[in-house]
Amino acid sequence: MRYDVTEFSVIGDGKTNNTKAIEVLIQRVRENSGGTLYFPCGKYVTGSVRLFSNMGIYLDAGAVILGSTDYADYPKITQEVAPGYTRDTYRALITAFSAENIFIEGNGKIDGRGSAWWHKTHDTARPRAIQPILCKNVRISEITVENSPCWTVHPMCCENVTIDGITIKNPYDSPNTDGINPESSRNVRISNCCVDVGDDCITIKSGTEDDDLQKKFPCENITVTNCTMIHGHGGVVIGSEMSGGIKNVVISNCVFQNTDRGIRVKTRRKRGGYMKDIIVSNIIMENILAGITVNEYYSCGADPNDTFLFSDEKMPPTADTPEISGISLSNITGRNIKGVGMYMYGLPEKPISNVRMSNIDFEVTGSNEGINAVSSIGRKKSFGEGIFLENARDIIMTNMHIQCSKKKYELKHCERVQINGEML
Repeated sequence: MRYDVTEFSVIGDGKTNNTKAIEVLIQRVRENSGGTLYFPCGKYVTGSVRLFSNMGIYLDAGAVILGSTDYADYPKITQEVAPGYTRDTYRALITAFSAENIFIEGNGKIDGRGSAWWHKTHDTARPRAIQPILCKNVRISEITVENSPCWTVHPMCCENVTIDGITIKNPYDSPNTDGINPESSRNVRISNCCVDVGDDCITIKSGTEDDDLQKKFPCENITVTNCTMIHGHGGVVIGSEMSGGIKNVVISNCVFQNTDRGIRVKTRRKRGGYMKDIIVSNIIMENILAGITVNEYYSCGADPNDTFLFSDEKMPPTADTPEISGISLSNITGRNIKGVGMYMYGLPEKPISNVRMSNIDFEVTGSNEGINAVSSIGRKKSFGEGIFLENARDIIMTNMHIQCSKKKYELKHCERVQINGEML
């Protein structure tokens, strides 16, 4: 059944706060076993909206949901609605907890009005735009989402998620405004999307060592296809939250333009978990700082005085040592790469392993702004290089075409590396 929200005291004048009116309507829809909240053309101000099972939102052309700028309209996420959740964060603008068969679709827009929150630069407790938690059968399609206070679309601990044909636009300098972040979720399909944001465009995660809920679930069976990424710190990113494990990821037929990195993998000691069976193919990158990066010394959020995390020495491996293996990279073209074509910087106690690369065509120009791409891991000397590998093994590269101003290949502490049929 469809419920026109304007028939239930919801006013689309861009000024009236509709939080309470929408809550009352949702309770009515819930009592009637579900239905569609239909928003016709208009601008609807609201705080956090919670969907329940068999319920969804349809935004007609010209309909805009405007996030309230009153912090009181966003309650904190509690153990009551998300058992085991330990992050101190506000509820999303559109959220759901332990619900099934929910959707957000249409030709309209969600505007999180994140500028009211962005001054809290390092406070990732800010609301997401859309965040289903512990949900099944979620569909988000065709809508536009912009100006998210923090991460934009964030399915967490969900199963069977489809995100298709959406557009995300956050200012390039807005903090932590990732585009689409499936976390500790399985069977996720992301397709036909355009993402232009102030942080990573699409990021695949499974919680940190301190996330009691997320680290219980691997992020698995994830496909990203036919998407365009513009700006952002990374096109498609894996980690750094990986304590629950990440596996069976396919990234294909995508374009990255003006992103800092193209494919970006990041983690560090003590995080634990694994990343394995990742396939990347048919990618075009243009005007980026680094094409492909794998960094097991990721420093953001870490204690800079923790010498264990960042030591180059071989440490005793533990259950909290992350593992990266089984990466396939093929048919990737990079033009005007300003920093480094590719670097993989593994741990000496557990090197990156089993990597296959084929049909890689990189043009590394090595312009000055590209230094930022390599300085974050203390590898400034790889600036301008084609491919840099350290602490890696069982690597096979075929049909490699690398143009760069410095070394095409630099290897340190690597074992069993084959380049264009020659074993090094």
